[in-house]
Amino acid sequence: MEEVFRNDTIKEILQKYRRIWALGHAQSVLGWDLEVNMPKEGILERSVAQGELSVLSQELLLKPEFVELVEKAKGIEDLNEYERGVVRVLDRQIRIMKSFPPEFLKEVSETTSKATKAWEEAKAKDDFSKFEPWLDKIISLAKRAAEYLGYEEEPYDALLDLYEEGLRTRDVVKMFDVLEKELRPLLEKILEEDKVPREHPLEKEKYEREWMEKVNLWVLEKFGYPLGTRARLDVSAHPFTTEFGIRDVRITTRYEGFDFRRALLSTIHEFGHALYELQQDERFMFTPIAGGVSLGIHESQSRFWENIIGRSKEFVEFIYPVLKENLPFMEKYTQEDVYLYFNMVRPDFIRTEADVVTYNFHVLLRFKLERMMVSEDVKAKDLPEMWNDEMERLLGIRPKTYREGILQDIHWAHGSIGYFPTYSIGTILSAQLYYHIKKDIPDFEEKVAKGEFEPIKSWLREKIHRWGSIYPPKELLKKAIGEDVNAEYFVRWIKERYL
Repeated sequence: MEEVFRNDTIKEILQKYRRIWALGHAQSVLGWDLEVNMPKEGILERSVAQGELSVLSQELLLKPEFVELVEKAKGIEDLNEYERGVVRVLDRQIRIMKSFPPEFLKEVSETTSKATKAWEEAKAKDDFSKFEPWLDKIISLAKRAAEYLGYEEEPYDALLDLYEEGLRTRDVVKMFDVLEKELRPLLEKILEEDKVPREHPLEKEKYEREWMEKVNLWVLEKFGYPLGTRARLDVSAHPFTTEFGIRDVRITTRYEGFDFRRALLSTIHEFGHALYELQQDERFMFTPIAGGVSLGIHESQSRFWENIIGRSKEFVEFIYPVLKENLPFMEKYTQEDVYLYFNMVRPDFIRTEADVVTYNFHVLLRFKLERMMVSEDVKAKDLPEMWNDEMERLLGIRPKTYREGILQDIHWAHGSIGYFPTYSIGTILSAQLYYHIKKDIPDFEEKVAKGEFEPIKSWLREKIHRWGSIYPPKELLKKAIGEDVNAEYFVRWIKERYL
């Protein structure tokens, strides 16, 4: 395999970077364990350990000799694209880390570890008061983070940029203006025409966990997910993906005992994230350019597998026999029933279970609240009411519990403010990639119906995955499909599927 890093300065940088990588690897294992295995009372020691490790990681990244090496590399003109990628990613990480005092990072790590457990308890008991003081702390930390990072237009810009390099609030406003304008009349038309159901008896059918585990494992095997060798499937309160490296990528799902598509589509969604990591160029191992370039691009991969493939007529045709084999109640339902069940449209409370037409309204709601949290004097106690009002405005429904309202997502407990808009970027981009794949694989639908996923995976590897983090998101898209994120593709896809 051809060597990609030839410059001596870059080689020296990567040698020193290994220790930083190793700390990140350890932190990923601790984070995964916290959500999958750790007993409740382990949180005290775990939060301190994670806090100390985050400070140690910052110290290593900001060591004068390491920063000087990166500065030196910035002046070298004959670097190849991989080496330039290493310099770009590290220069960005150093800039961000230099912005934060070590005691601030420690405070963020300890606060979010404890807030995660408080959120779990608050959600389980439907008691916002258990999470409220932690959310106030997290809002305060987000405001401080924005000030440390600096911004040109508004504080929220600084937080957006952490998750989607180069993204600005004005870009997000523009994106949602198009989506709200186009999708609201479309939603009304779809509900009026009544061709797709708002509810389906399959939602109420109960299943045993082992039944759905068999279905999920079968689907993952057909997708080529390397269970046991490079990957795992576990269970957590909120499904997620963690990559410890190119050869160890883990996903979780949840089994609620009813409405089986939740467990299935969550698993397919997380597989999309995992595939991005598993299809990286192995020469990037232990380097800063391994891993997906941004959350928006990452989300495009998970939404592509969940929505474009997982909810399609052809995929339903492919999995219908295995559903019949493992879910006893399927005897009563046809293939068409399953397709309609996967593609119901109705205003609903829960983002992760939202249909593809209403999904972006859920993200818009969170974007509006986050922007106000950071730019205005909004307190945690005000947020449940603000949430409910905005939900009513956008979708005409009002949550009756905290669990179906403000407590449904784990992200704020993690301190991830500025993250949510990447979900809409990814959702839009998934449809955009579909239309581009169709140009190269005209029989895309036939391949899905037969379970022939390798050509689709190869296309994604070639265009997106194998580049890791070499290029910034916008540059990667220009290289892959020749254009920037464009919401019109998503609107077109909705019209074709539903009207």
